[in-house]
Amino acid sequence: MPALDAAETRADAHTPVPRRVLIALCATQITSWGVLFYALPVLLGDLTADTGWSTAAVMGAFSAGLAASALAGIAVGHLLDRRGPRLVMTAGSTLAAVSLVGVAAAPNLWVFTAAWILAGTAQAAVLYKPAFAAITTWYGPERVKALTILTLAGGLASTVYAPLTAYLADHLDWRGTYLVLAAILAVLTIPAHAIALNPPWPAARVEASGGGTAPASDRRAIIASPAFIALALAIALAAFAMSTSNLYLVPLMTGRGMDTTAAAWALGICGAGQLLGRIAYAPIAIRTGPTTRAVAILAVGAATTLATALIAGPLGLVFAAVILLGAARGAFTLLDATAITDRWGPHGYGTLHGILSAPATIAIALSPWAGAHLANWAGGTPQMFTVLAALTALAAVIILIEHMLGRAPRKHEEGAGR
Repeated sequence: MPALDAAETRADAHTPVPRRVLIALCATQITSWGVLFYALPVLLGDLTADTGWSTAAVMGAFSAGLAASALAGIAVGHLLDRRGPRLVMTAGSTLAAVSLVGVAAAPNLWVFTAAWILAGTAQAAVLYKPAFAAITTWYGPERVKALTILTLAGGLASTVYAPLTAYLADHLDWRGTYLVLAAILAVLTIPAHAIALNPPWPAARVEASGGGTAPASDRRAIIASPAFIALALAIALAAFAMSTSNLYLVPLMTGRGMDTTAAAWALGICGAGQLLGRIAYAPIAIRTGPTTRAVAILAVGAATTLATALIAGPLGLVFAAVILLGAARGAFTLLDATAITDRWGPHGYGTLHGILSAPATIAIALSPWAGAHLANWAGGTPQMFTVLAALTALAAVIILIEHMLGRAPRKHEEGAGR
């Protein structure tokens, strides 16, 4: 694909990016994830007790927001390619703050749900996907290192904001807590996005010079290709399996007789494993091509999900399986971030990644509801984990078969990963 190779050469010949860009994105990812994603589980008990709304209804509103994020992500990706992250992420931060005020002030469940749909739209413009687009475009051949740092920072969101949310909830009701969190998000993220994300946007510079970026026809051809469709399906299956296993890890452990404290430790160790997986991704990426890397990460994810389903003790062995499961999840985050550039180059990344990740975001949105029904259908939580392991393995098989059929692009041959 010579046109794409030329486009990548132009993108990789970038000028040094100011350090403030990565620092700002790390800080805003911690805050955005912490406030928009991790605060609700902490406040759920107070919220349902105060309003009388069921847990299922509240989480349904949150899931509706995630579904809105998936749909908005397609339009946001196209806007990122045209205008860059500064406008998109600044506007997204503003919308996020406004939507959280709506969550706090909601007089009934309908308004609460509408506010979360608005928040989901904001998530598409402030969470990982636009940040991935910014780093992929600005950092060129150094993108894997920068993406690793970004996702390591993002992994601290629950560590910072879950305790902060709990502290606020001890002194305020859930509505007051959300108002404070909305103010924190506005103060920390709106100026950071507006001020720090100001390097020239390479795609816009190329268009202005008459060189052109990857044409829309090329993007349409990529989106319609078997390789793209197979990748989107595989990522959606794996994202569903990993999200569901994360949500139901504590019920799995307590259902086997483990006390709640030990089960919580297991979940925390799984989170620590994600950090290890993200640290390990860059060395793996240097030594492997995109297909080998994807199949290996998904295979480890399948194996460790199955091990978690089967191993009931001793406790050390359970924790070992859980930390490896977390490592696979952490590496999967970066696999998702780099899948487009590994195969088709960085141009048009926002549009392509927005479409690629939309099915996965919808799958994640469905995982709380679908997981409960899947456990009932399978006959219990351990059996559900076995099904989730099979889905992750199927994702690996889909990528491998598509590659073996000769349809996968050869932009980077196996063994030539960055």
